[in-house]
Amino acid sequence: MDWNNKVAIITGAGTGIGKATGELLESKGCRVYNLDIAGSGDSPYFIHCDVRDRQAIRAAVQAVHDREQRIDFLFSNAGIHLFAGIEETTDEEFDNVTATNILGTFYLLQSVLPHMKAQQKGSIVLMGSDQSFVGKARSAVYGLTKGAVGQLTKSTAIDYAPFNIRVNCICPGTIDTPLLHRAVERFSTLSTTPSADVYRSLDGMQPLGRIGRPEEIASVVAFLLSDDSSFMTGSLVSADGGYVCQ
Repeated sequence: MDWNNKVAIITGAGTGIGKATGELLESKGCRVYNLDIAGSGDSPYFIHCDVRDRQAIRAAVQAVHDREQRIDFLFSNAGIHLFAGIEETTDEEFDNVTATNILGTFYLLQSVLPHMKAQQKGSIVLMGSDQSFVGKARSAVYGLTKGAVGQLTKSTAIDYAPFNIRVNCICPGTIDTPLLHRAVERFSTLSTTPSADVYRSLDGMQPLGRIGRPEEIASVVAFLLSDDSSFMTGSLVSADGGYVCQ
């Protein structure tokens, strides 16, 4: 498909999967706006935005539309992880993870969908997880949020199919990102397991024998955003080295 002059919004495009996806779309000719709490203010396509803040999201999305008069693609990527069971989770941690992963996604959809509806076209990818399908130990709140995103994908896809807006969910497994590194550090500290041993264990859990790279997920996101996936909506798409098929 022709990506030239298309406009995309990605939240959390400063690192990891969001960064890899933004770079891939830019290489295809797309103008990519990064809504993030950290990044370069020197870029005309960076907008400081905390996805936990409904008003900040509304203002950022409106600024993109005012400038471009269109929003073709949305990748709701920003999210945080928490390695903790229910009794280990503080009230502050619960509020922060749910506000970022669930409310941030919901607020973003609320802001972007009216513009796509008016133009009668759009493609959206939400960030799920292998935990949209399966449970993992000491991951109660994170898993809760990714299950919610999976259901939000399905209901939104049904509601907006009449307006030619597609909504799919990418569900990565264990990917080499700063999010993973922070999770490994926390696990290593709590379990007193050397981090090198943790990484080896993670490699061994994947049928393909290794964890994934951000660029590998970015390619799937680009496919889901593109017209190449024109008959897909409401899908939860695994990209996890075979983890959830075991």
